[in-house]
Amino acid sequence: MGAVTSMVGALLEAWQEVRVHRTRVLLSLVGVAVAVCSLTTVVALGAIVQQATQELSERQSGRPASLSVSAYRTDGGELTAPQIDVAWNEVVERYGITYASRTLPLQQAVPFPDGIVQVATQAVDQPYGEMHRVQMSEGEWFTDLDAQQLAPRIIVSEIFWDRMGRPPLETHPVVALGGQGVPNAASGIPSGGVRAVVVGVTPVASWETEPTMFMLNDQLQAMQKATAGERGEAAASPNDPYGGPSMPQYEMWVPPEIADQLTEVVKRDLRAALGTGVEVTADRRDWATYGDDPFLVTKMVVIGIAVLVLLLGALGLVNIALVTVKQRVREIGIRRSFGATASRVFFAVMLESVVATVVAGAAGVIVSILVVQSPIVREVIGQGMVTDFPPFPVDAAVTGLVAATVVGAIAGLLPALVAVRVKVIDAIRY
Repeated sequence: MGAVTSMVGALLEAWQEVRVHRTRVLLSLVGVAVAVCSLTTVVALGAIVQQATQELSERQSGRPASLSVSAYRTDGGELTAPQIDVAWNEVVERYGITYASRTLPLQQAVPFPDGIVQVATQAVDQPYGEMHRVQMSEGEWFTDLDAQQLAPRIIVSEIFWDRMGRPPLETHPVVALGGQGVPNAASGIPSGGVRAVVVGVTPVASWETEPTMFMLNDQLQAMQKATAGERGEAAASPNDPYGGPSMPQYEMWVPPEIADQLTEVVKRDLRAALGTGVEVTADRRDWATYGDDPFLVTKMVVIGIAVLVLLLGALGLVNIALVTVKQRVREIGIRRSFGATASRVFFAVMLESVVATVVAGAAGVIVSILVVQSPIVREVIGQGMVTDFPPFPVDAAVTGLVAATVVGAIAGLLPALVAVRVKVIDAIRY
């Protein structure tokens, strides 16, 4: 109890000294507050940038752990998409894999008011949206009900939506896919085209300039069969439901802890289902594949900048504290003459710096939180493509406060040592 009372007394005494010398302290702590604010901001922005980088990577290659699977014949024979689809579906069902998707990139002819444009299209299965963190700015991702509709459902980019005139999705706007002929006067659908309903809109990054869209694989196959029939062409055969040589890519999202084991099992089962002469490959392409911590370099750079900023702030405070203690020699001598011990003087001088820097550090952390959490900063970092912005990192705030305390202790150490070495008689004569 006595130790606690002494500590509280020392802290109160330090706070009173800070108040008495508030002008001098304020000038000396501006640099510390700026340094702590910079340190905290750099650490917090590092965490947010890492999250943004992870999300952008996951949109391209999937979340950890995403397995990309492909199959081909080694004996020169033909391997068709339906054969792989059947074996793929069996494996997915056998192991209860919730997130699995086929992905087929292609170009679709879409008529806009200024002419027909070949739009880059991704034909996917419903789980793809969750697997690749597809963000929606309007509407929603495909549902199981969408897959049952006769008219294809599509999700377009904001660039696509702008060229349509941004019609409200509640009106179920339609576009024509695949048509190259003259638009029908009543429906506006070109001959040979298929009416598709827009159910969602995805945001675009600042560097994107061309329209894109998503559609479901099964609806793509049905649409291409219908389009071929309307043109009087031979419908896509059962062995070629995509109407061309394109082969979809197969991927699944599984728990990282079983990814290696499941990779071997999937390859084994697909080989067995597809027969002899077939080679199956399965590998991970998500960001977590590249080492234990692919963002280690980024973290080290952030830490290096933060330490440099902190050292600059500490250096300025130490210089001011040393000059200040020289001006307080007479005060220290009077305290010693009234019975203050060397340890009491030491901790009193040191705690003055610690208390002051902690207050400055708290102010710096508050400013940092306001800066990092501002919508402008988040928009600049995320470019409109980051959905799961992390809250302000607690470890960044703790780092800032701890750094402020350490800086105060270091800045107060040298002046405290100088104060302890002052002789009472010399101090009184000063």
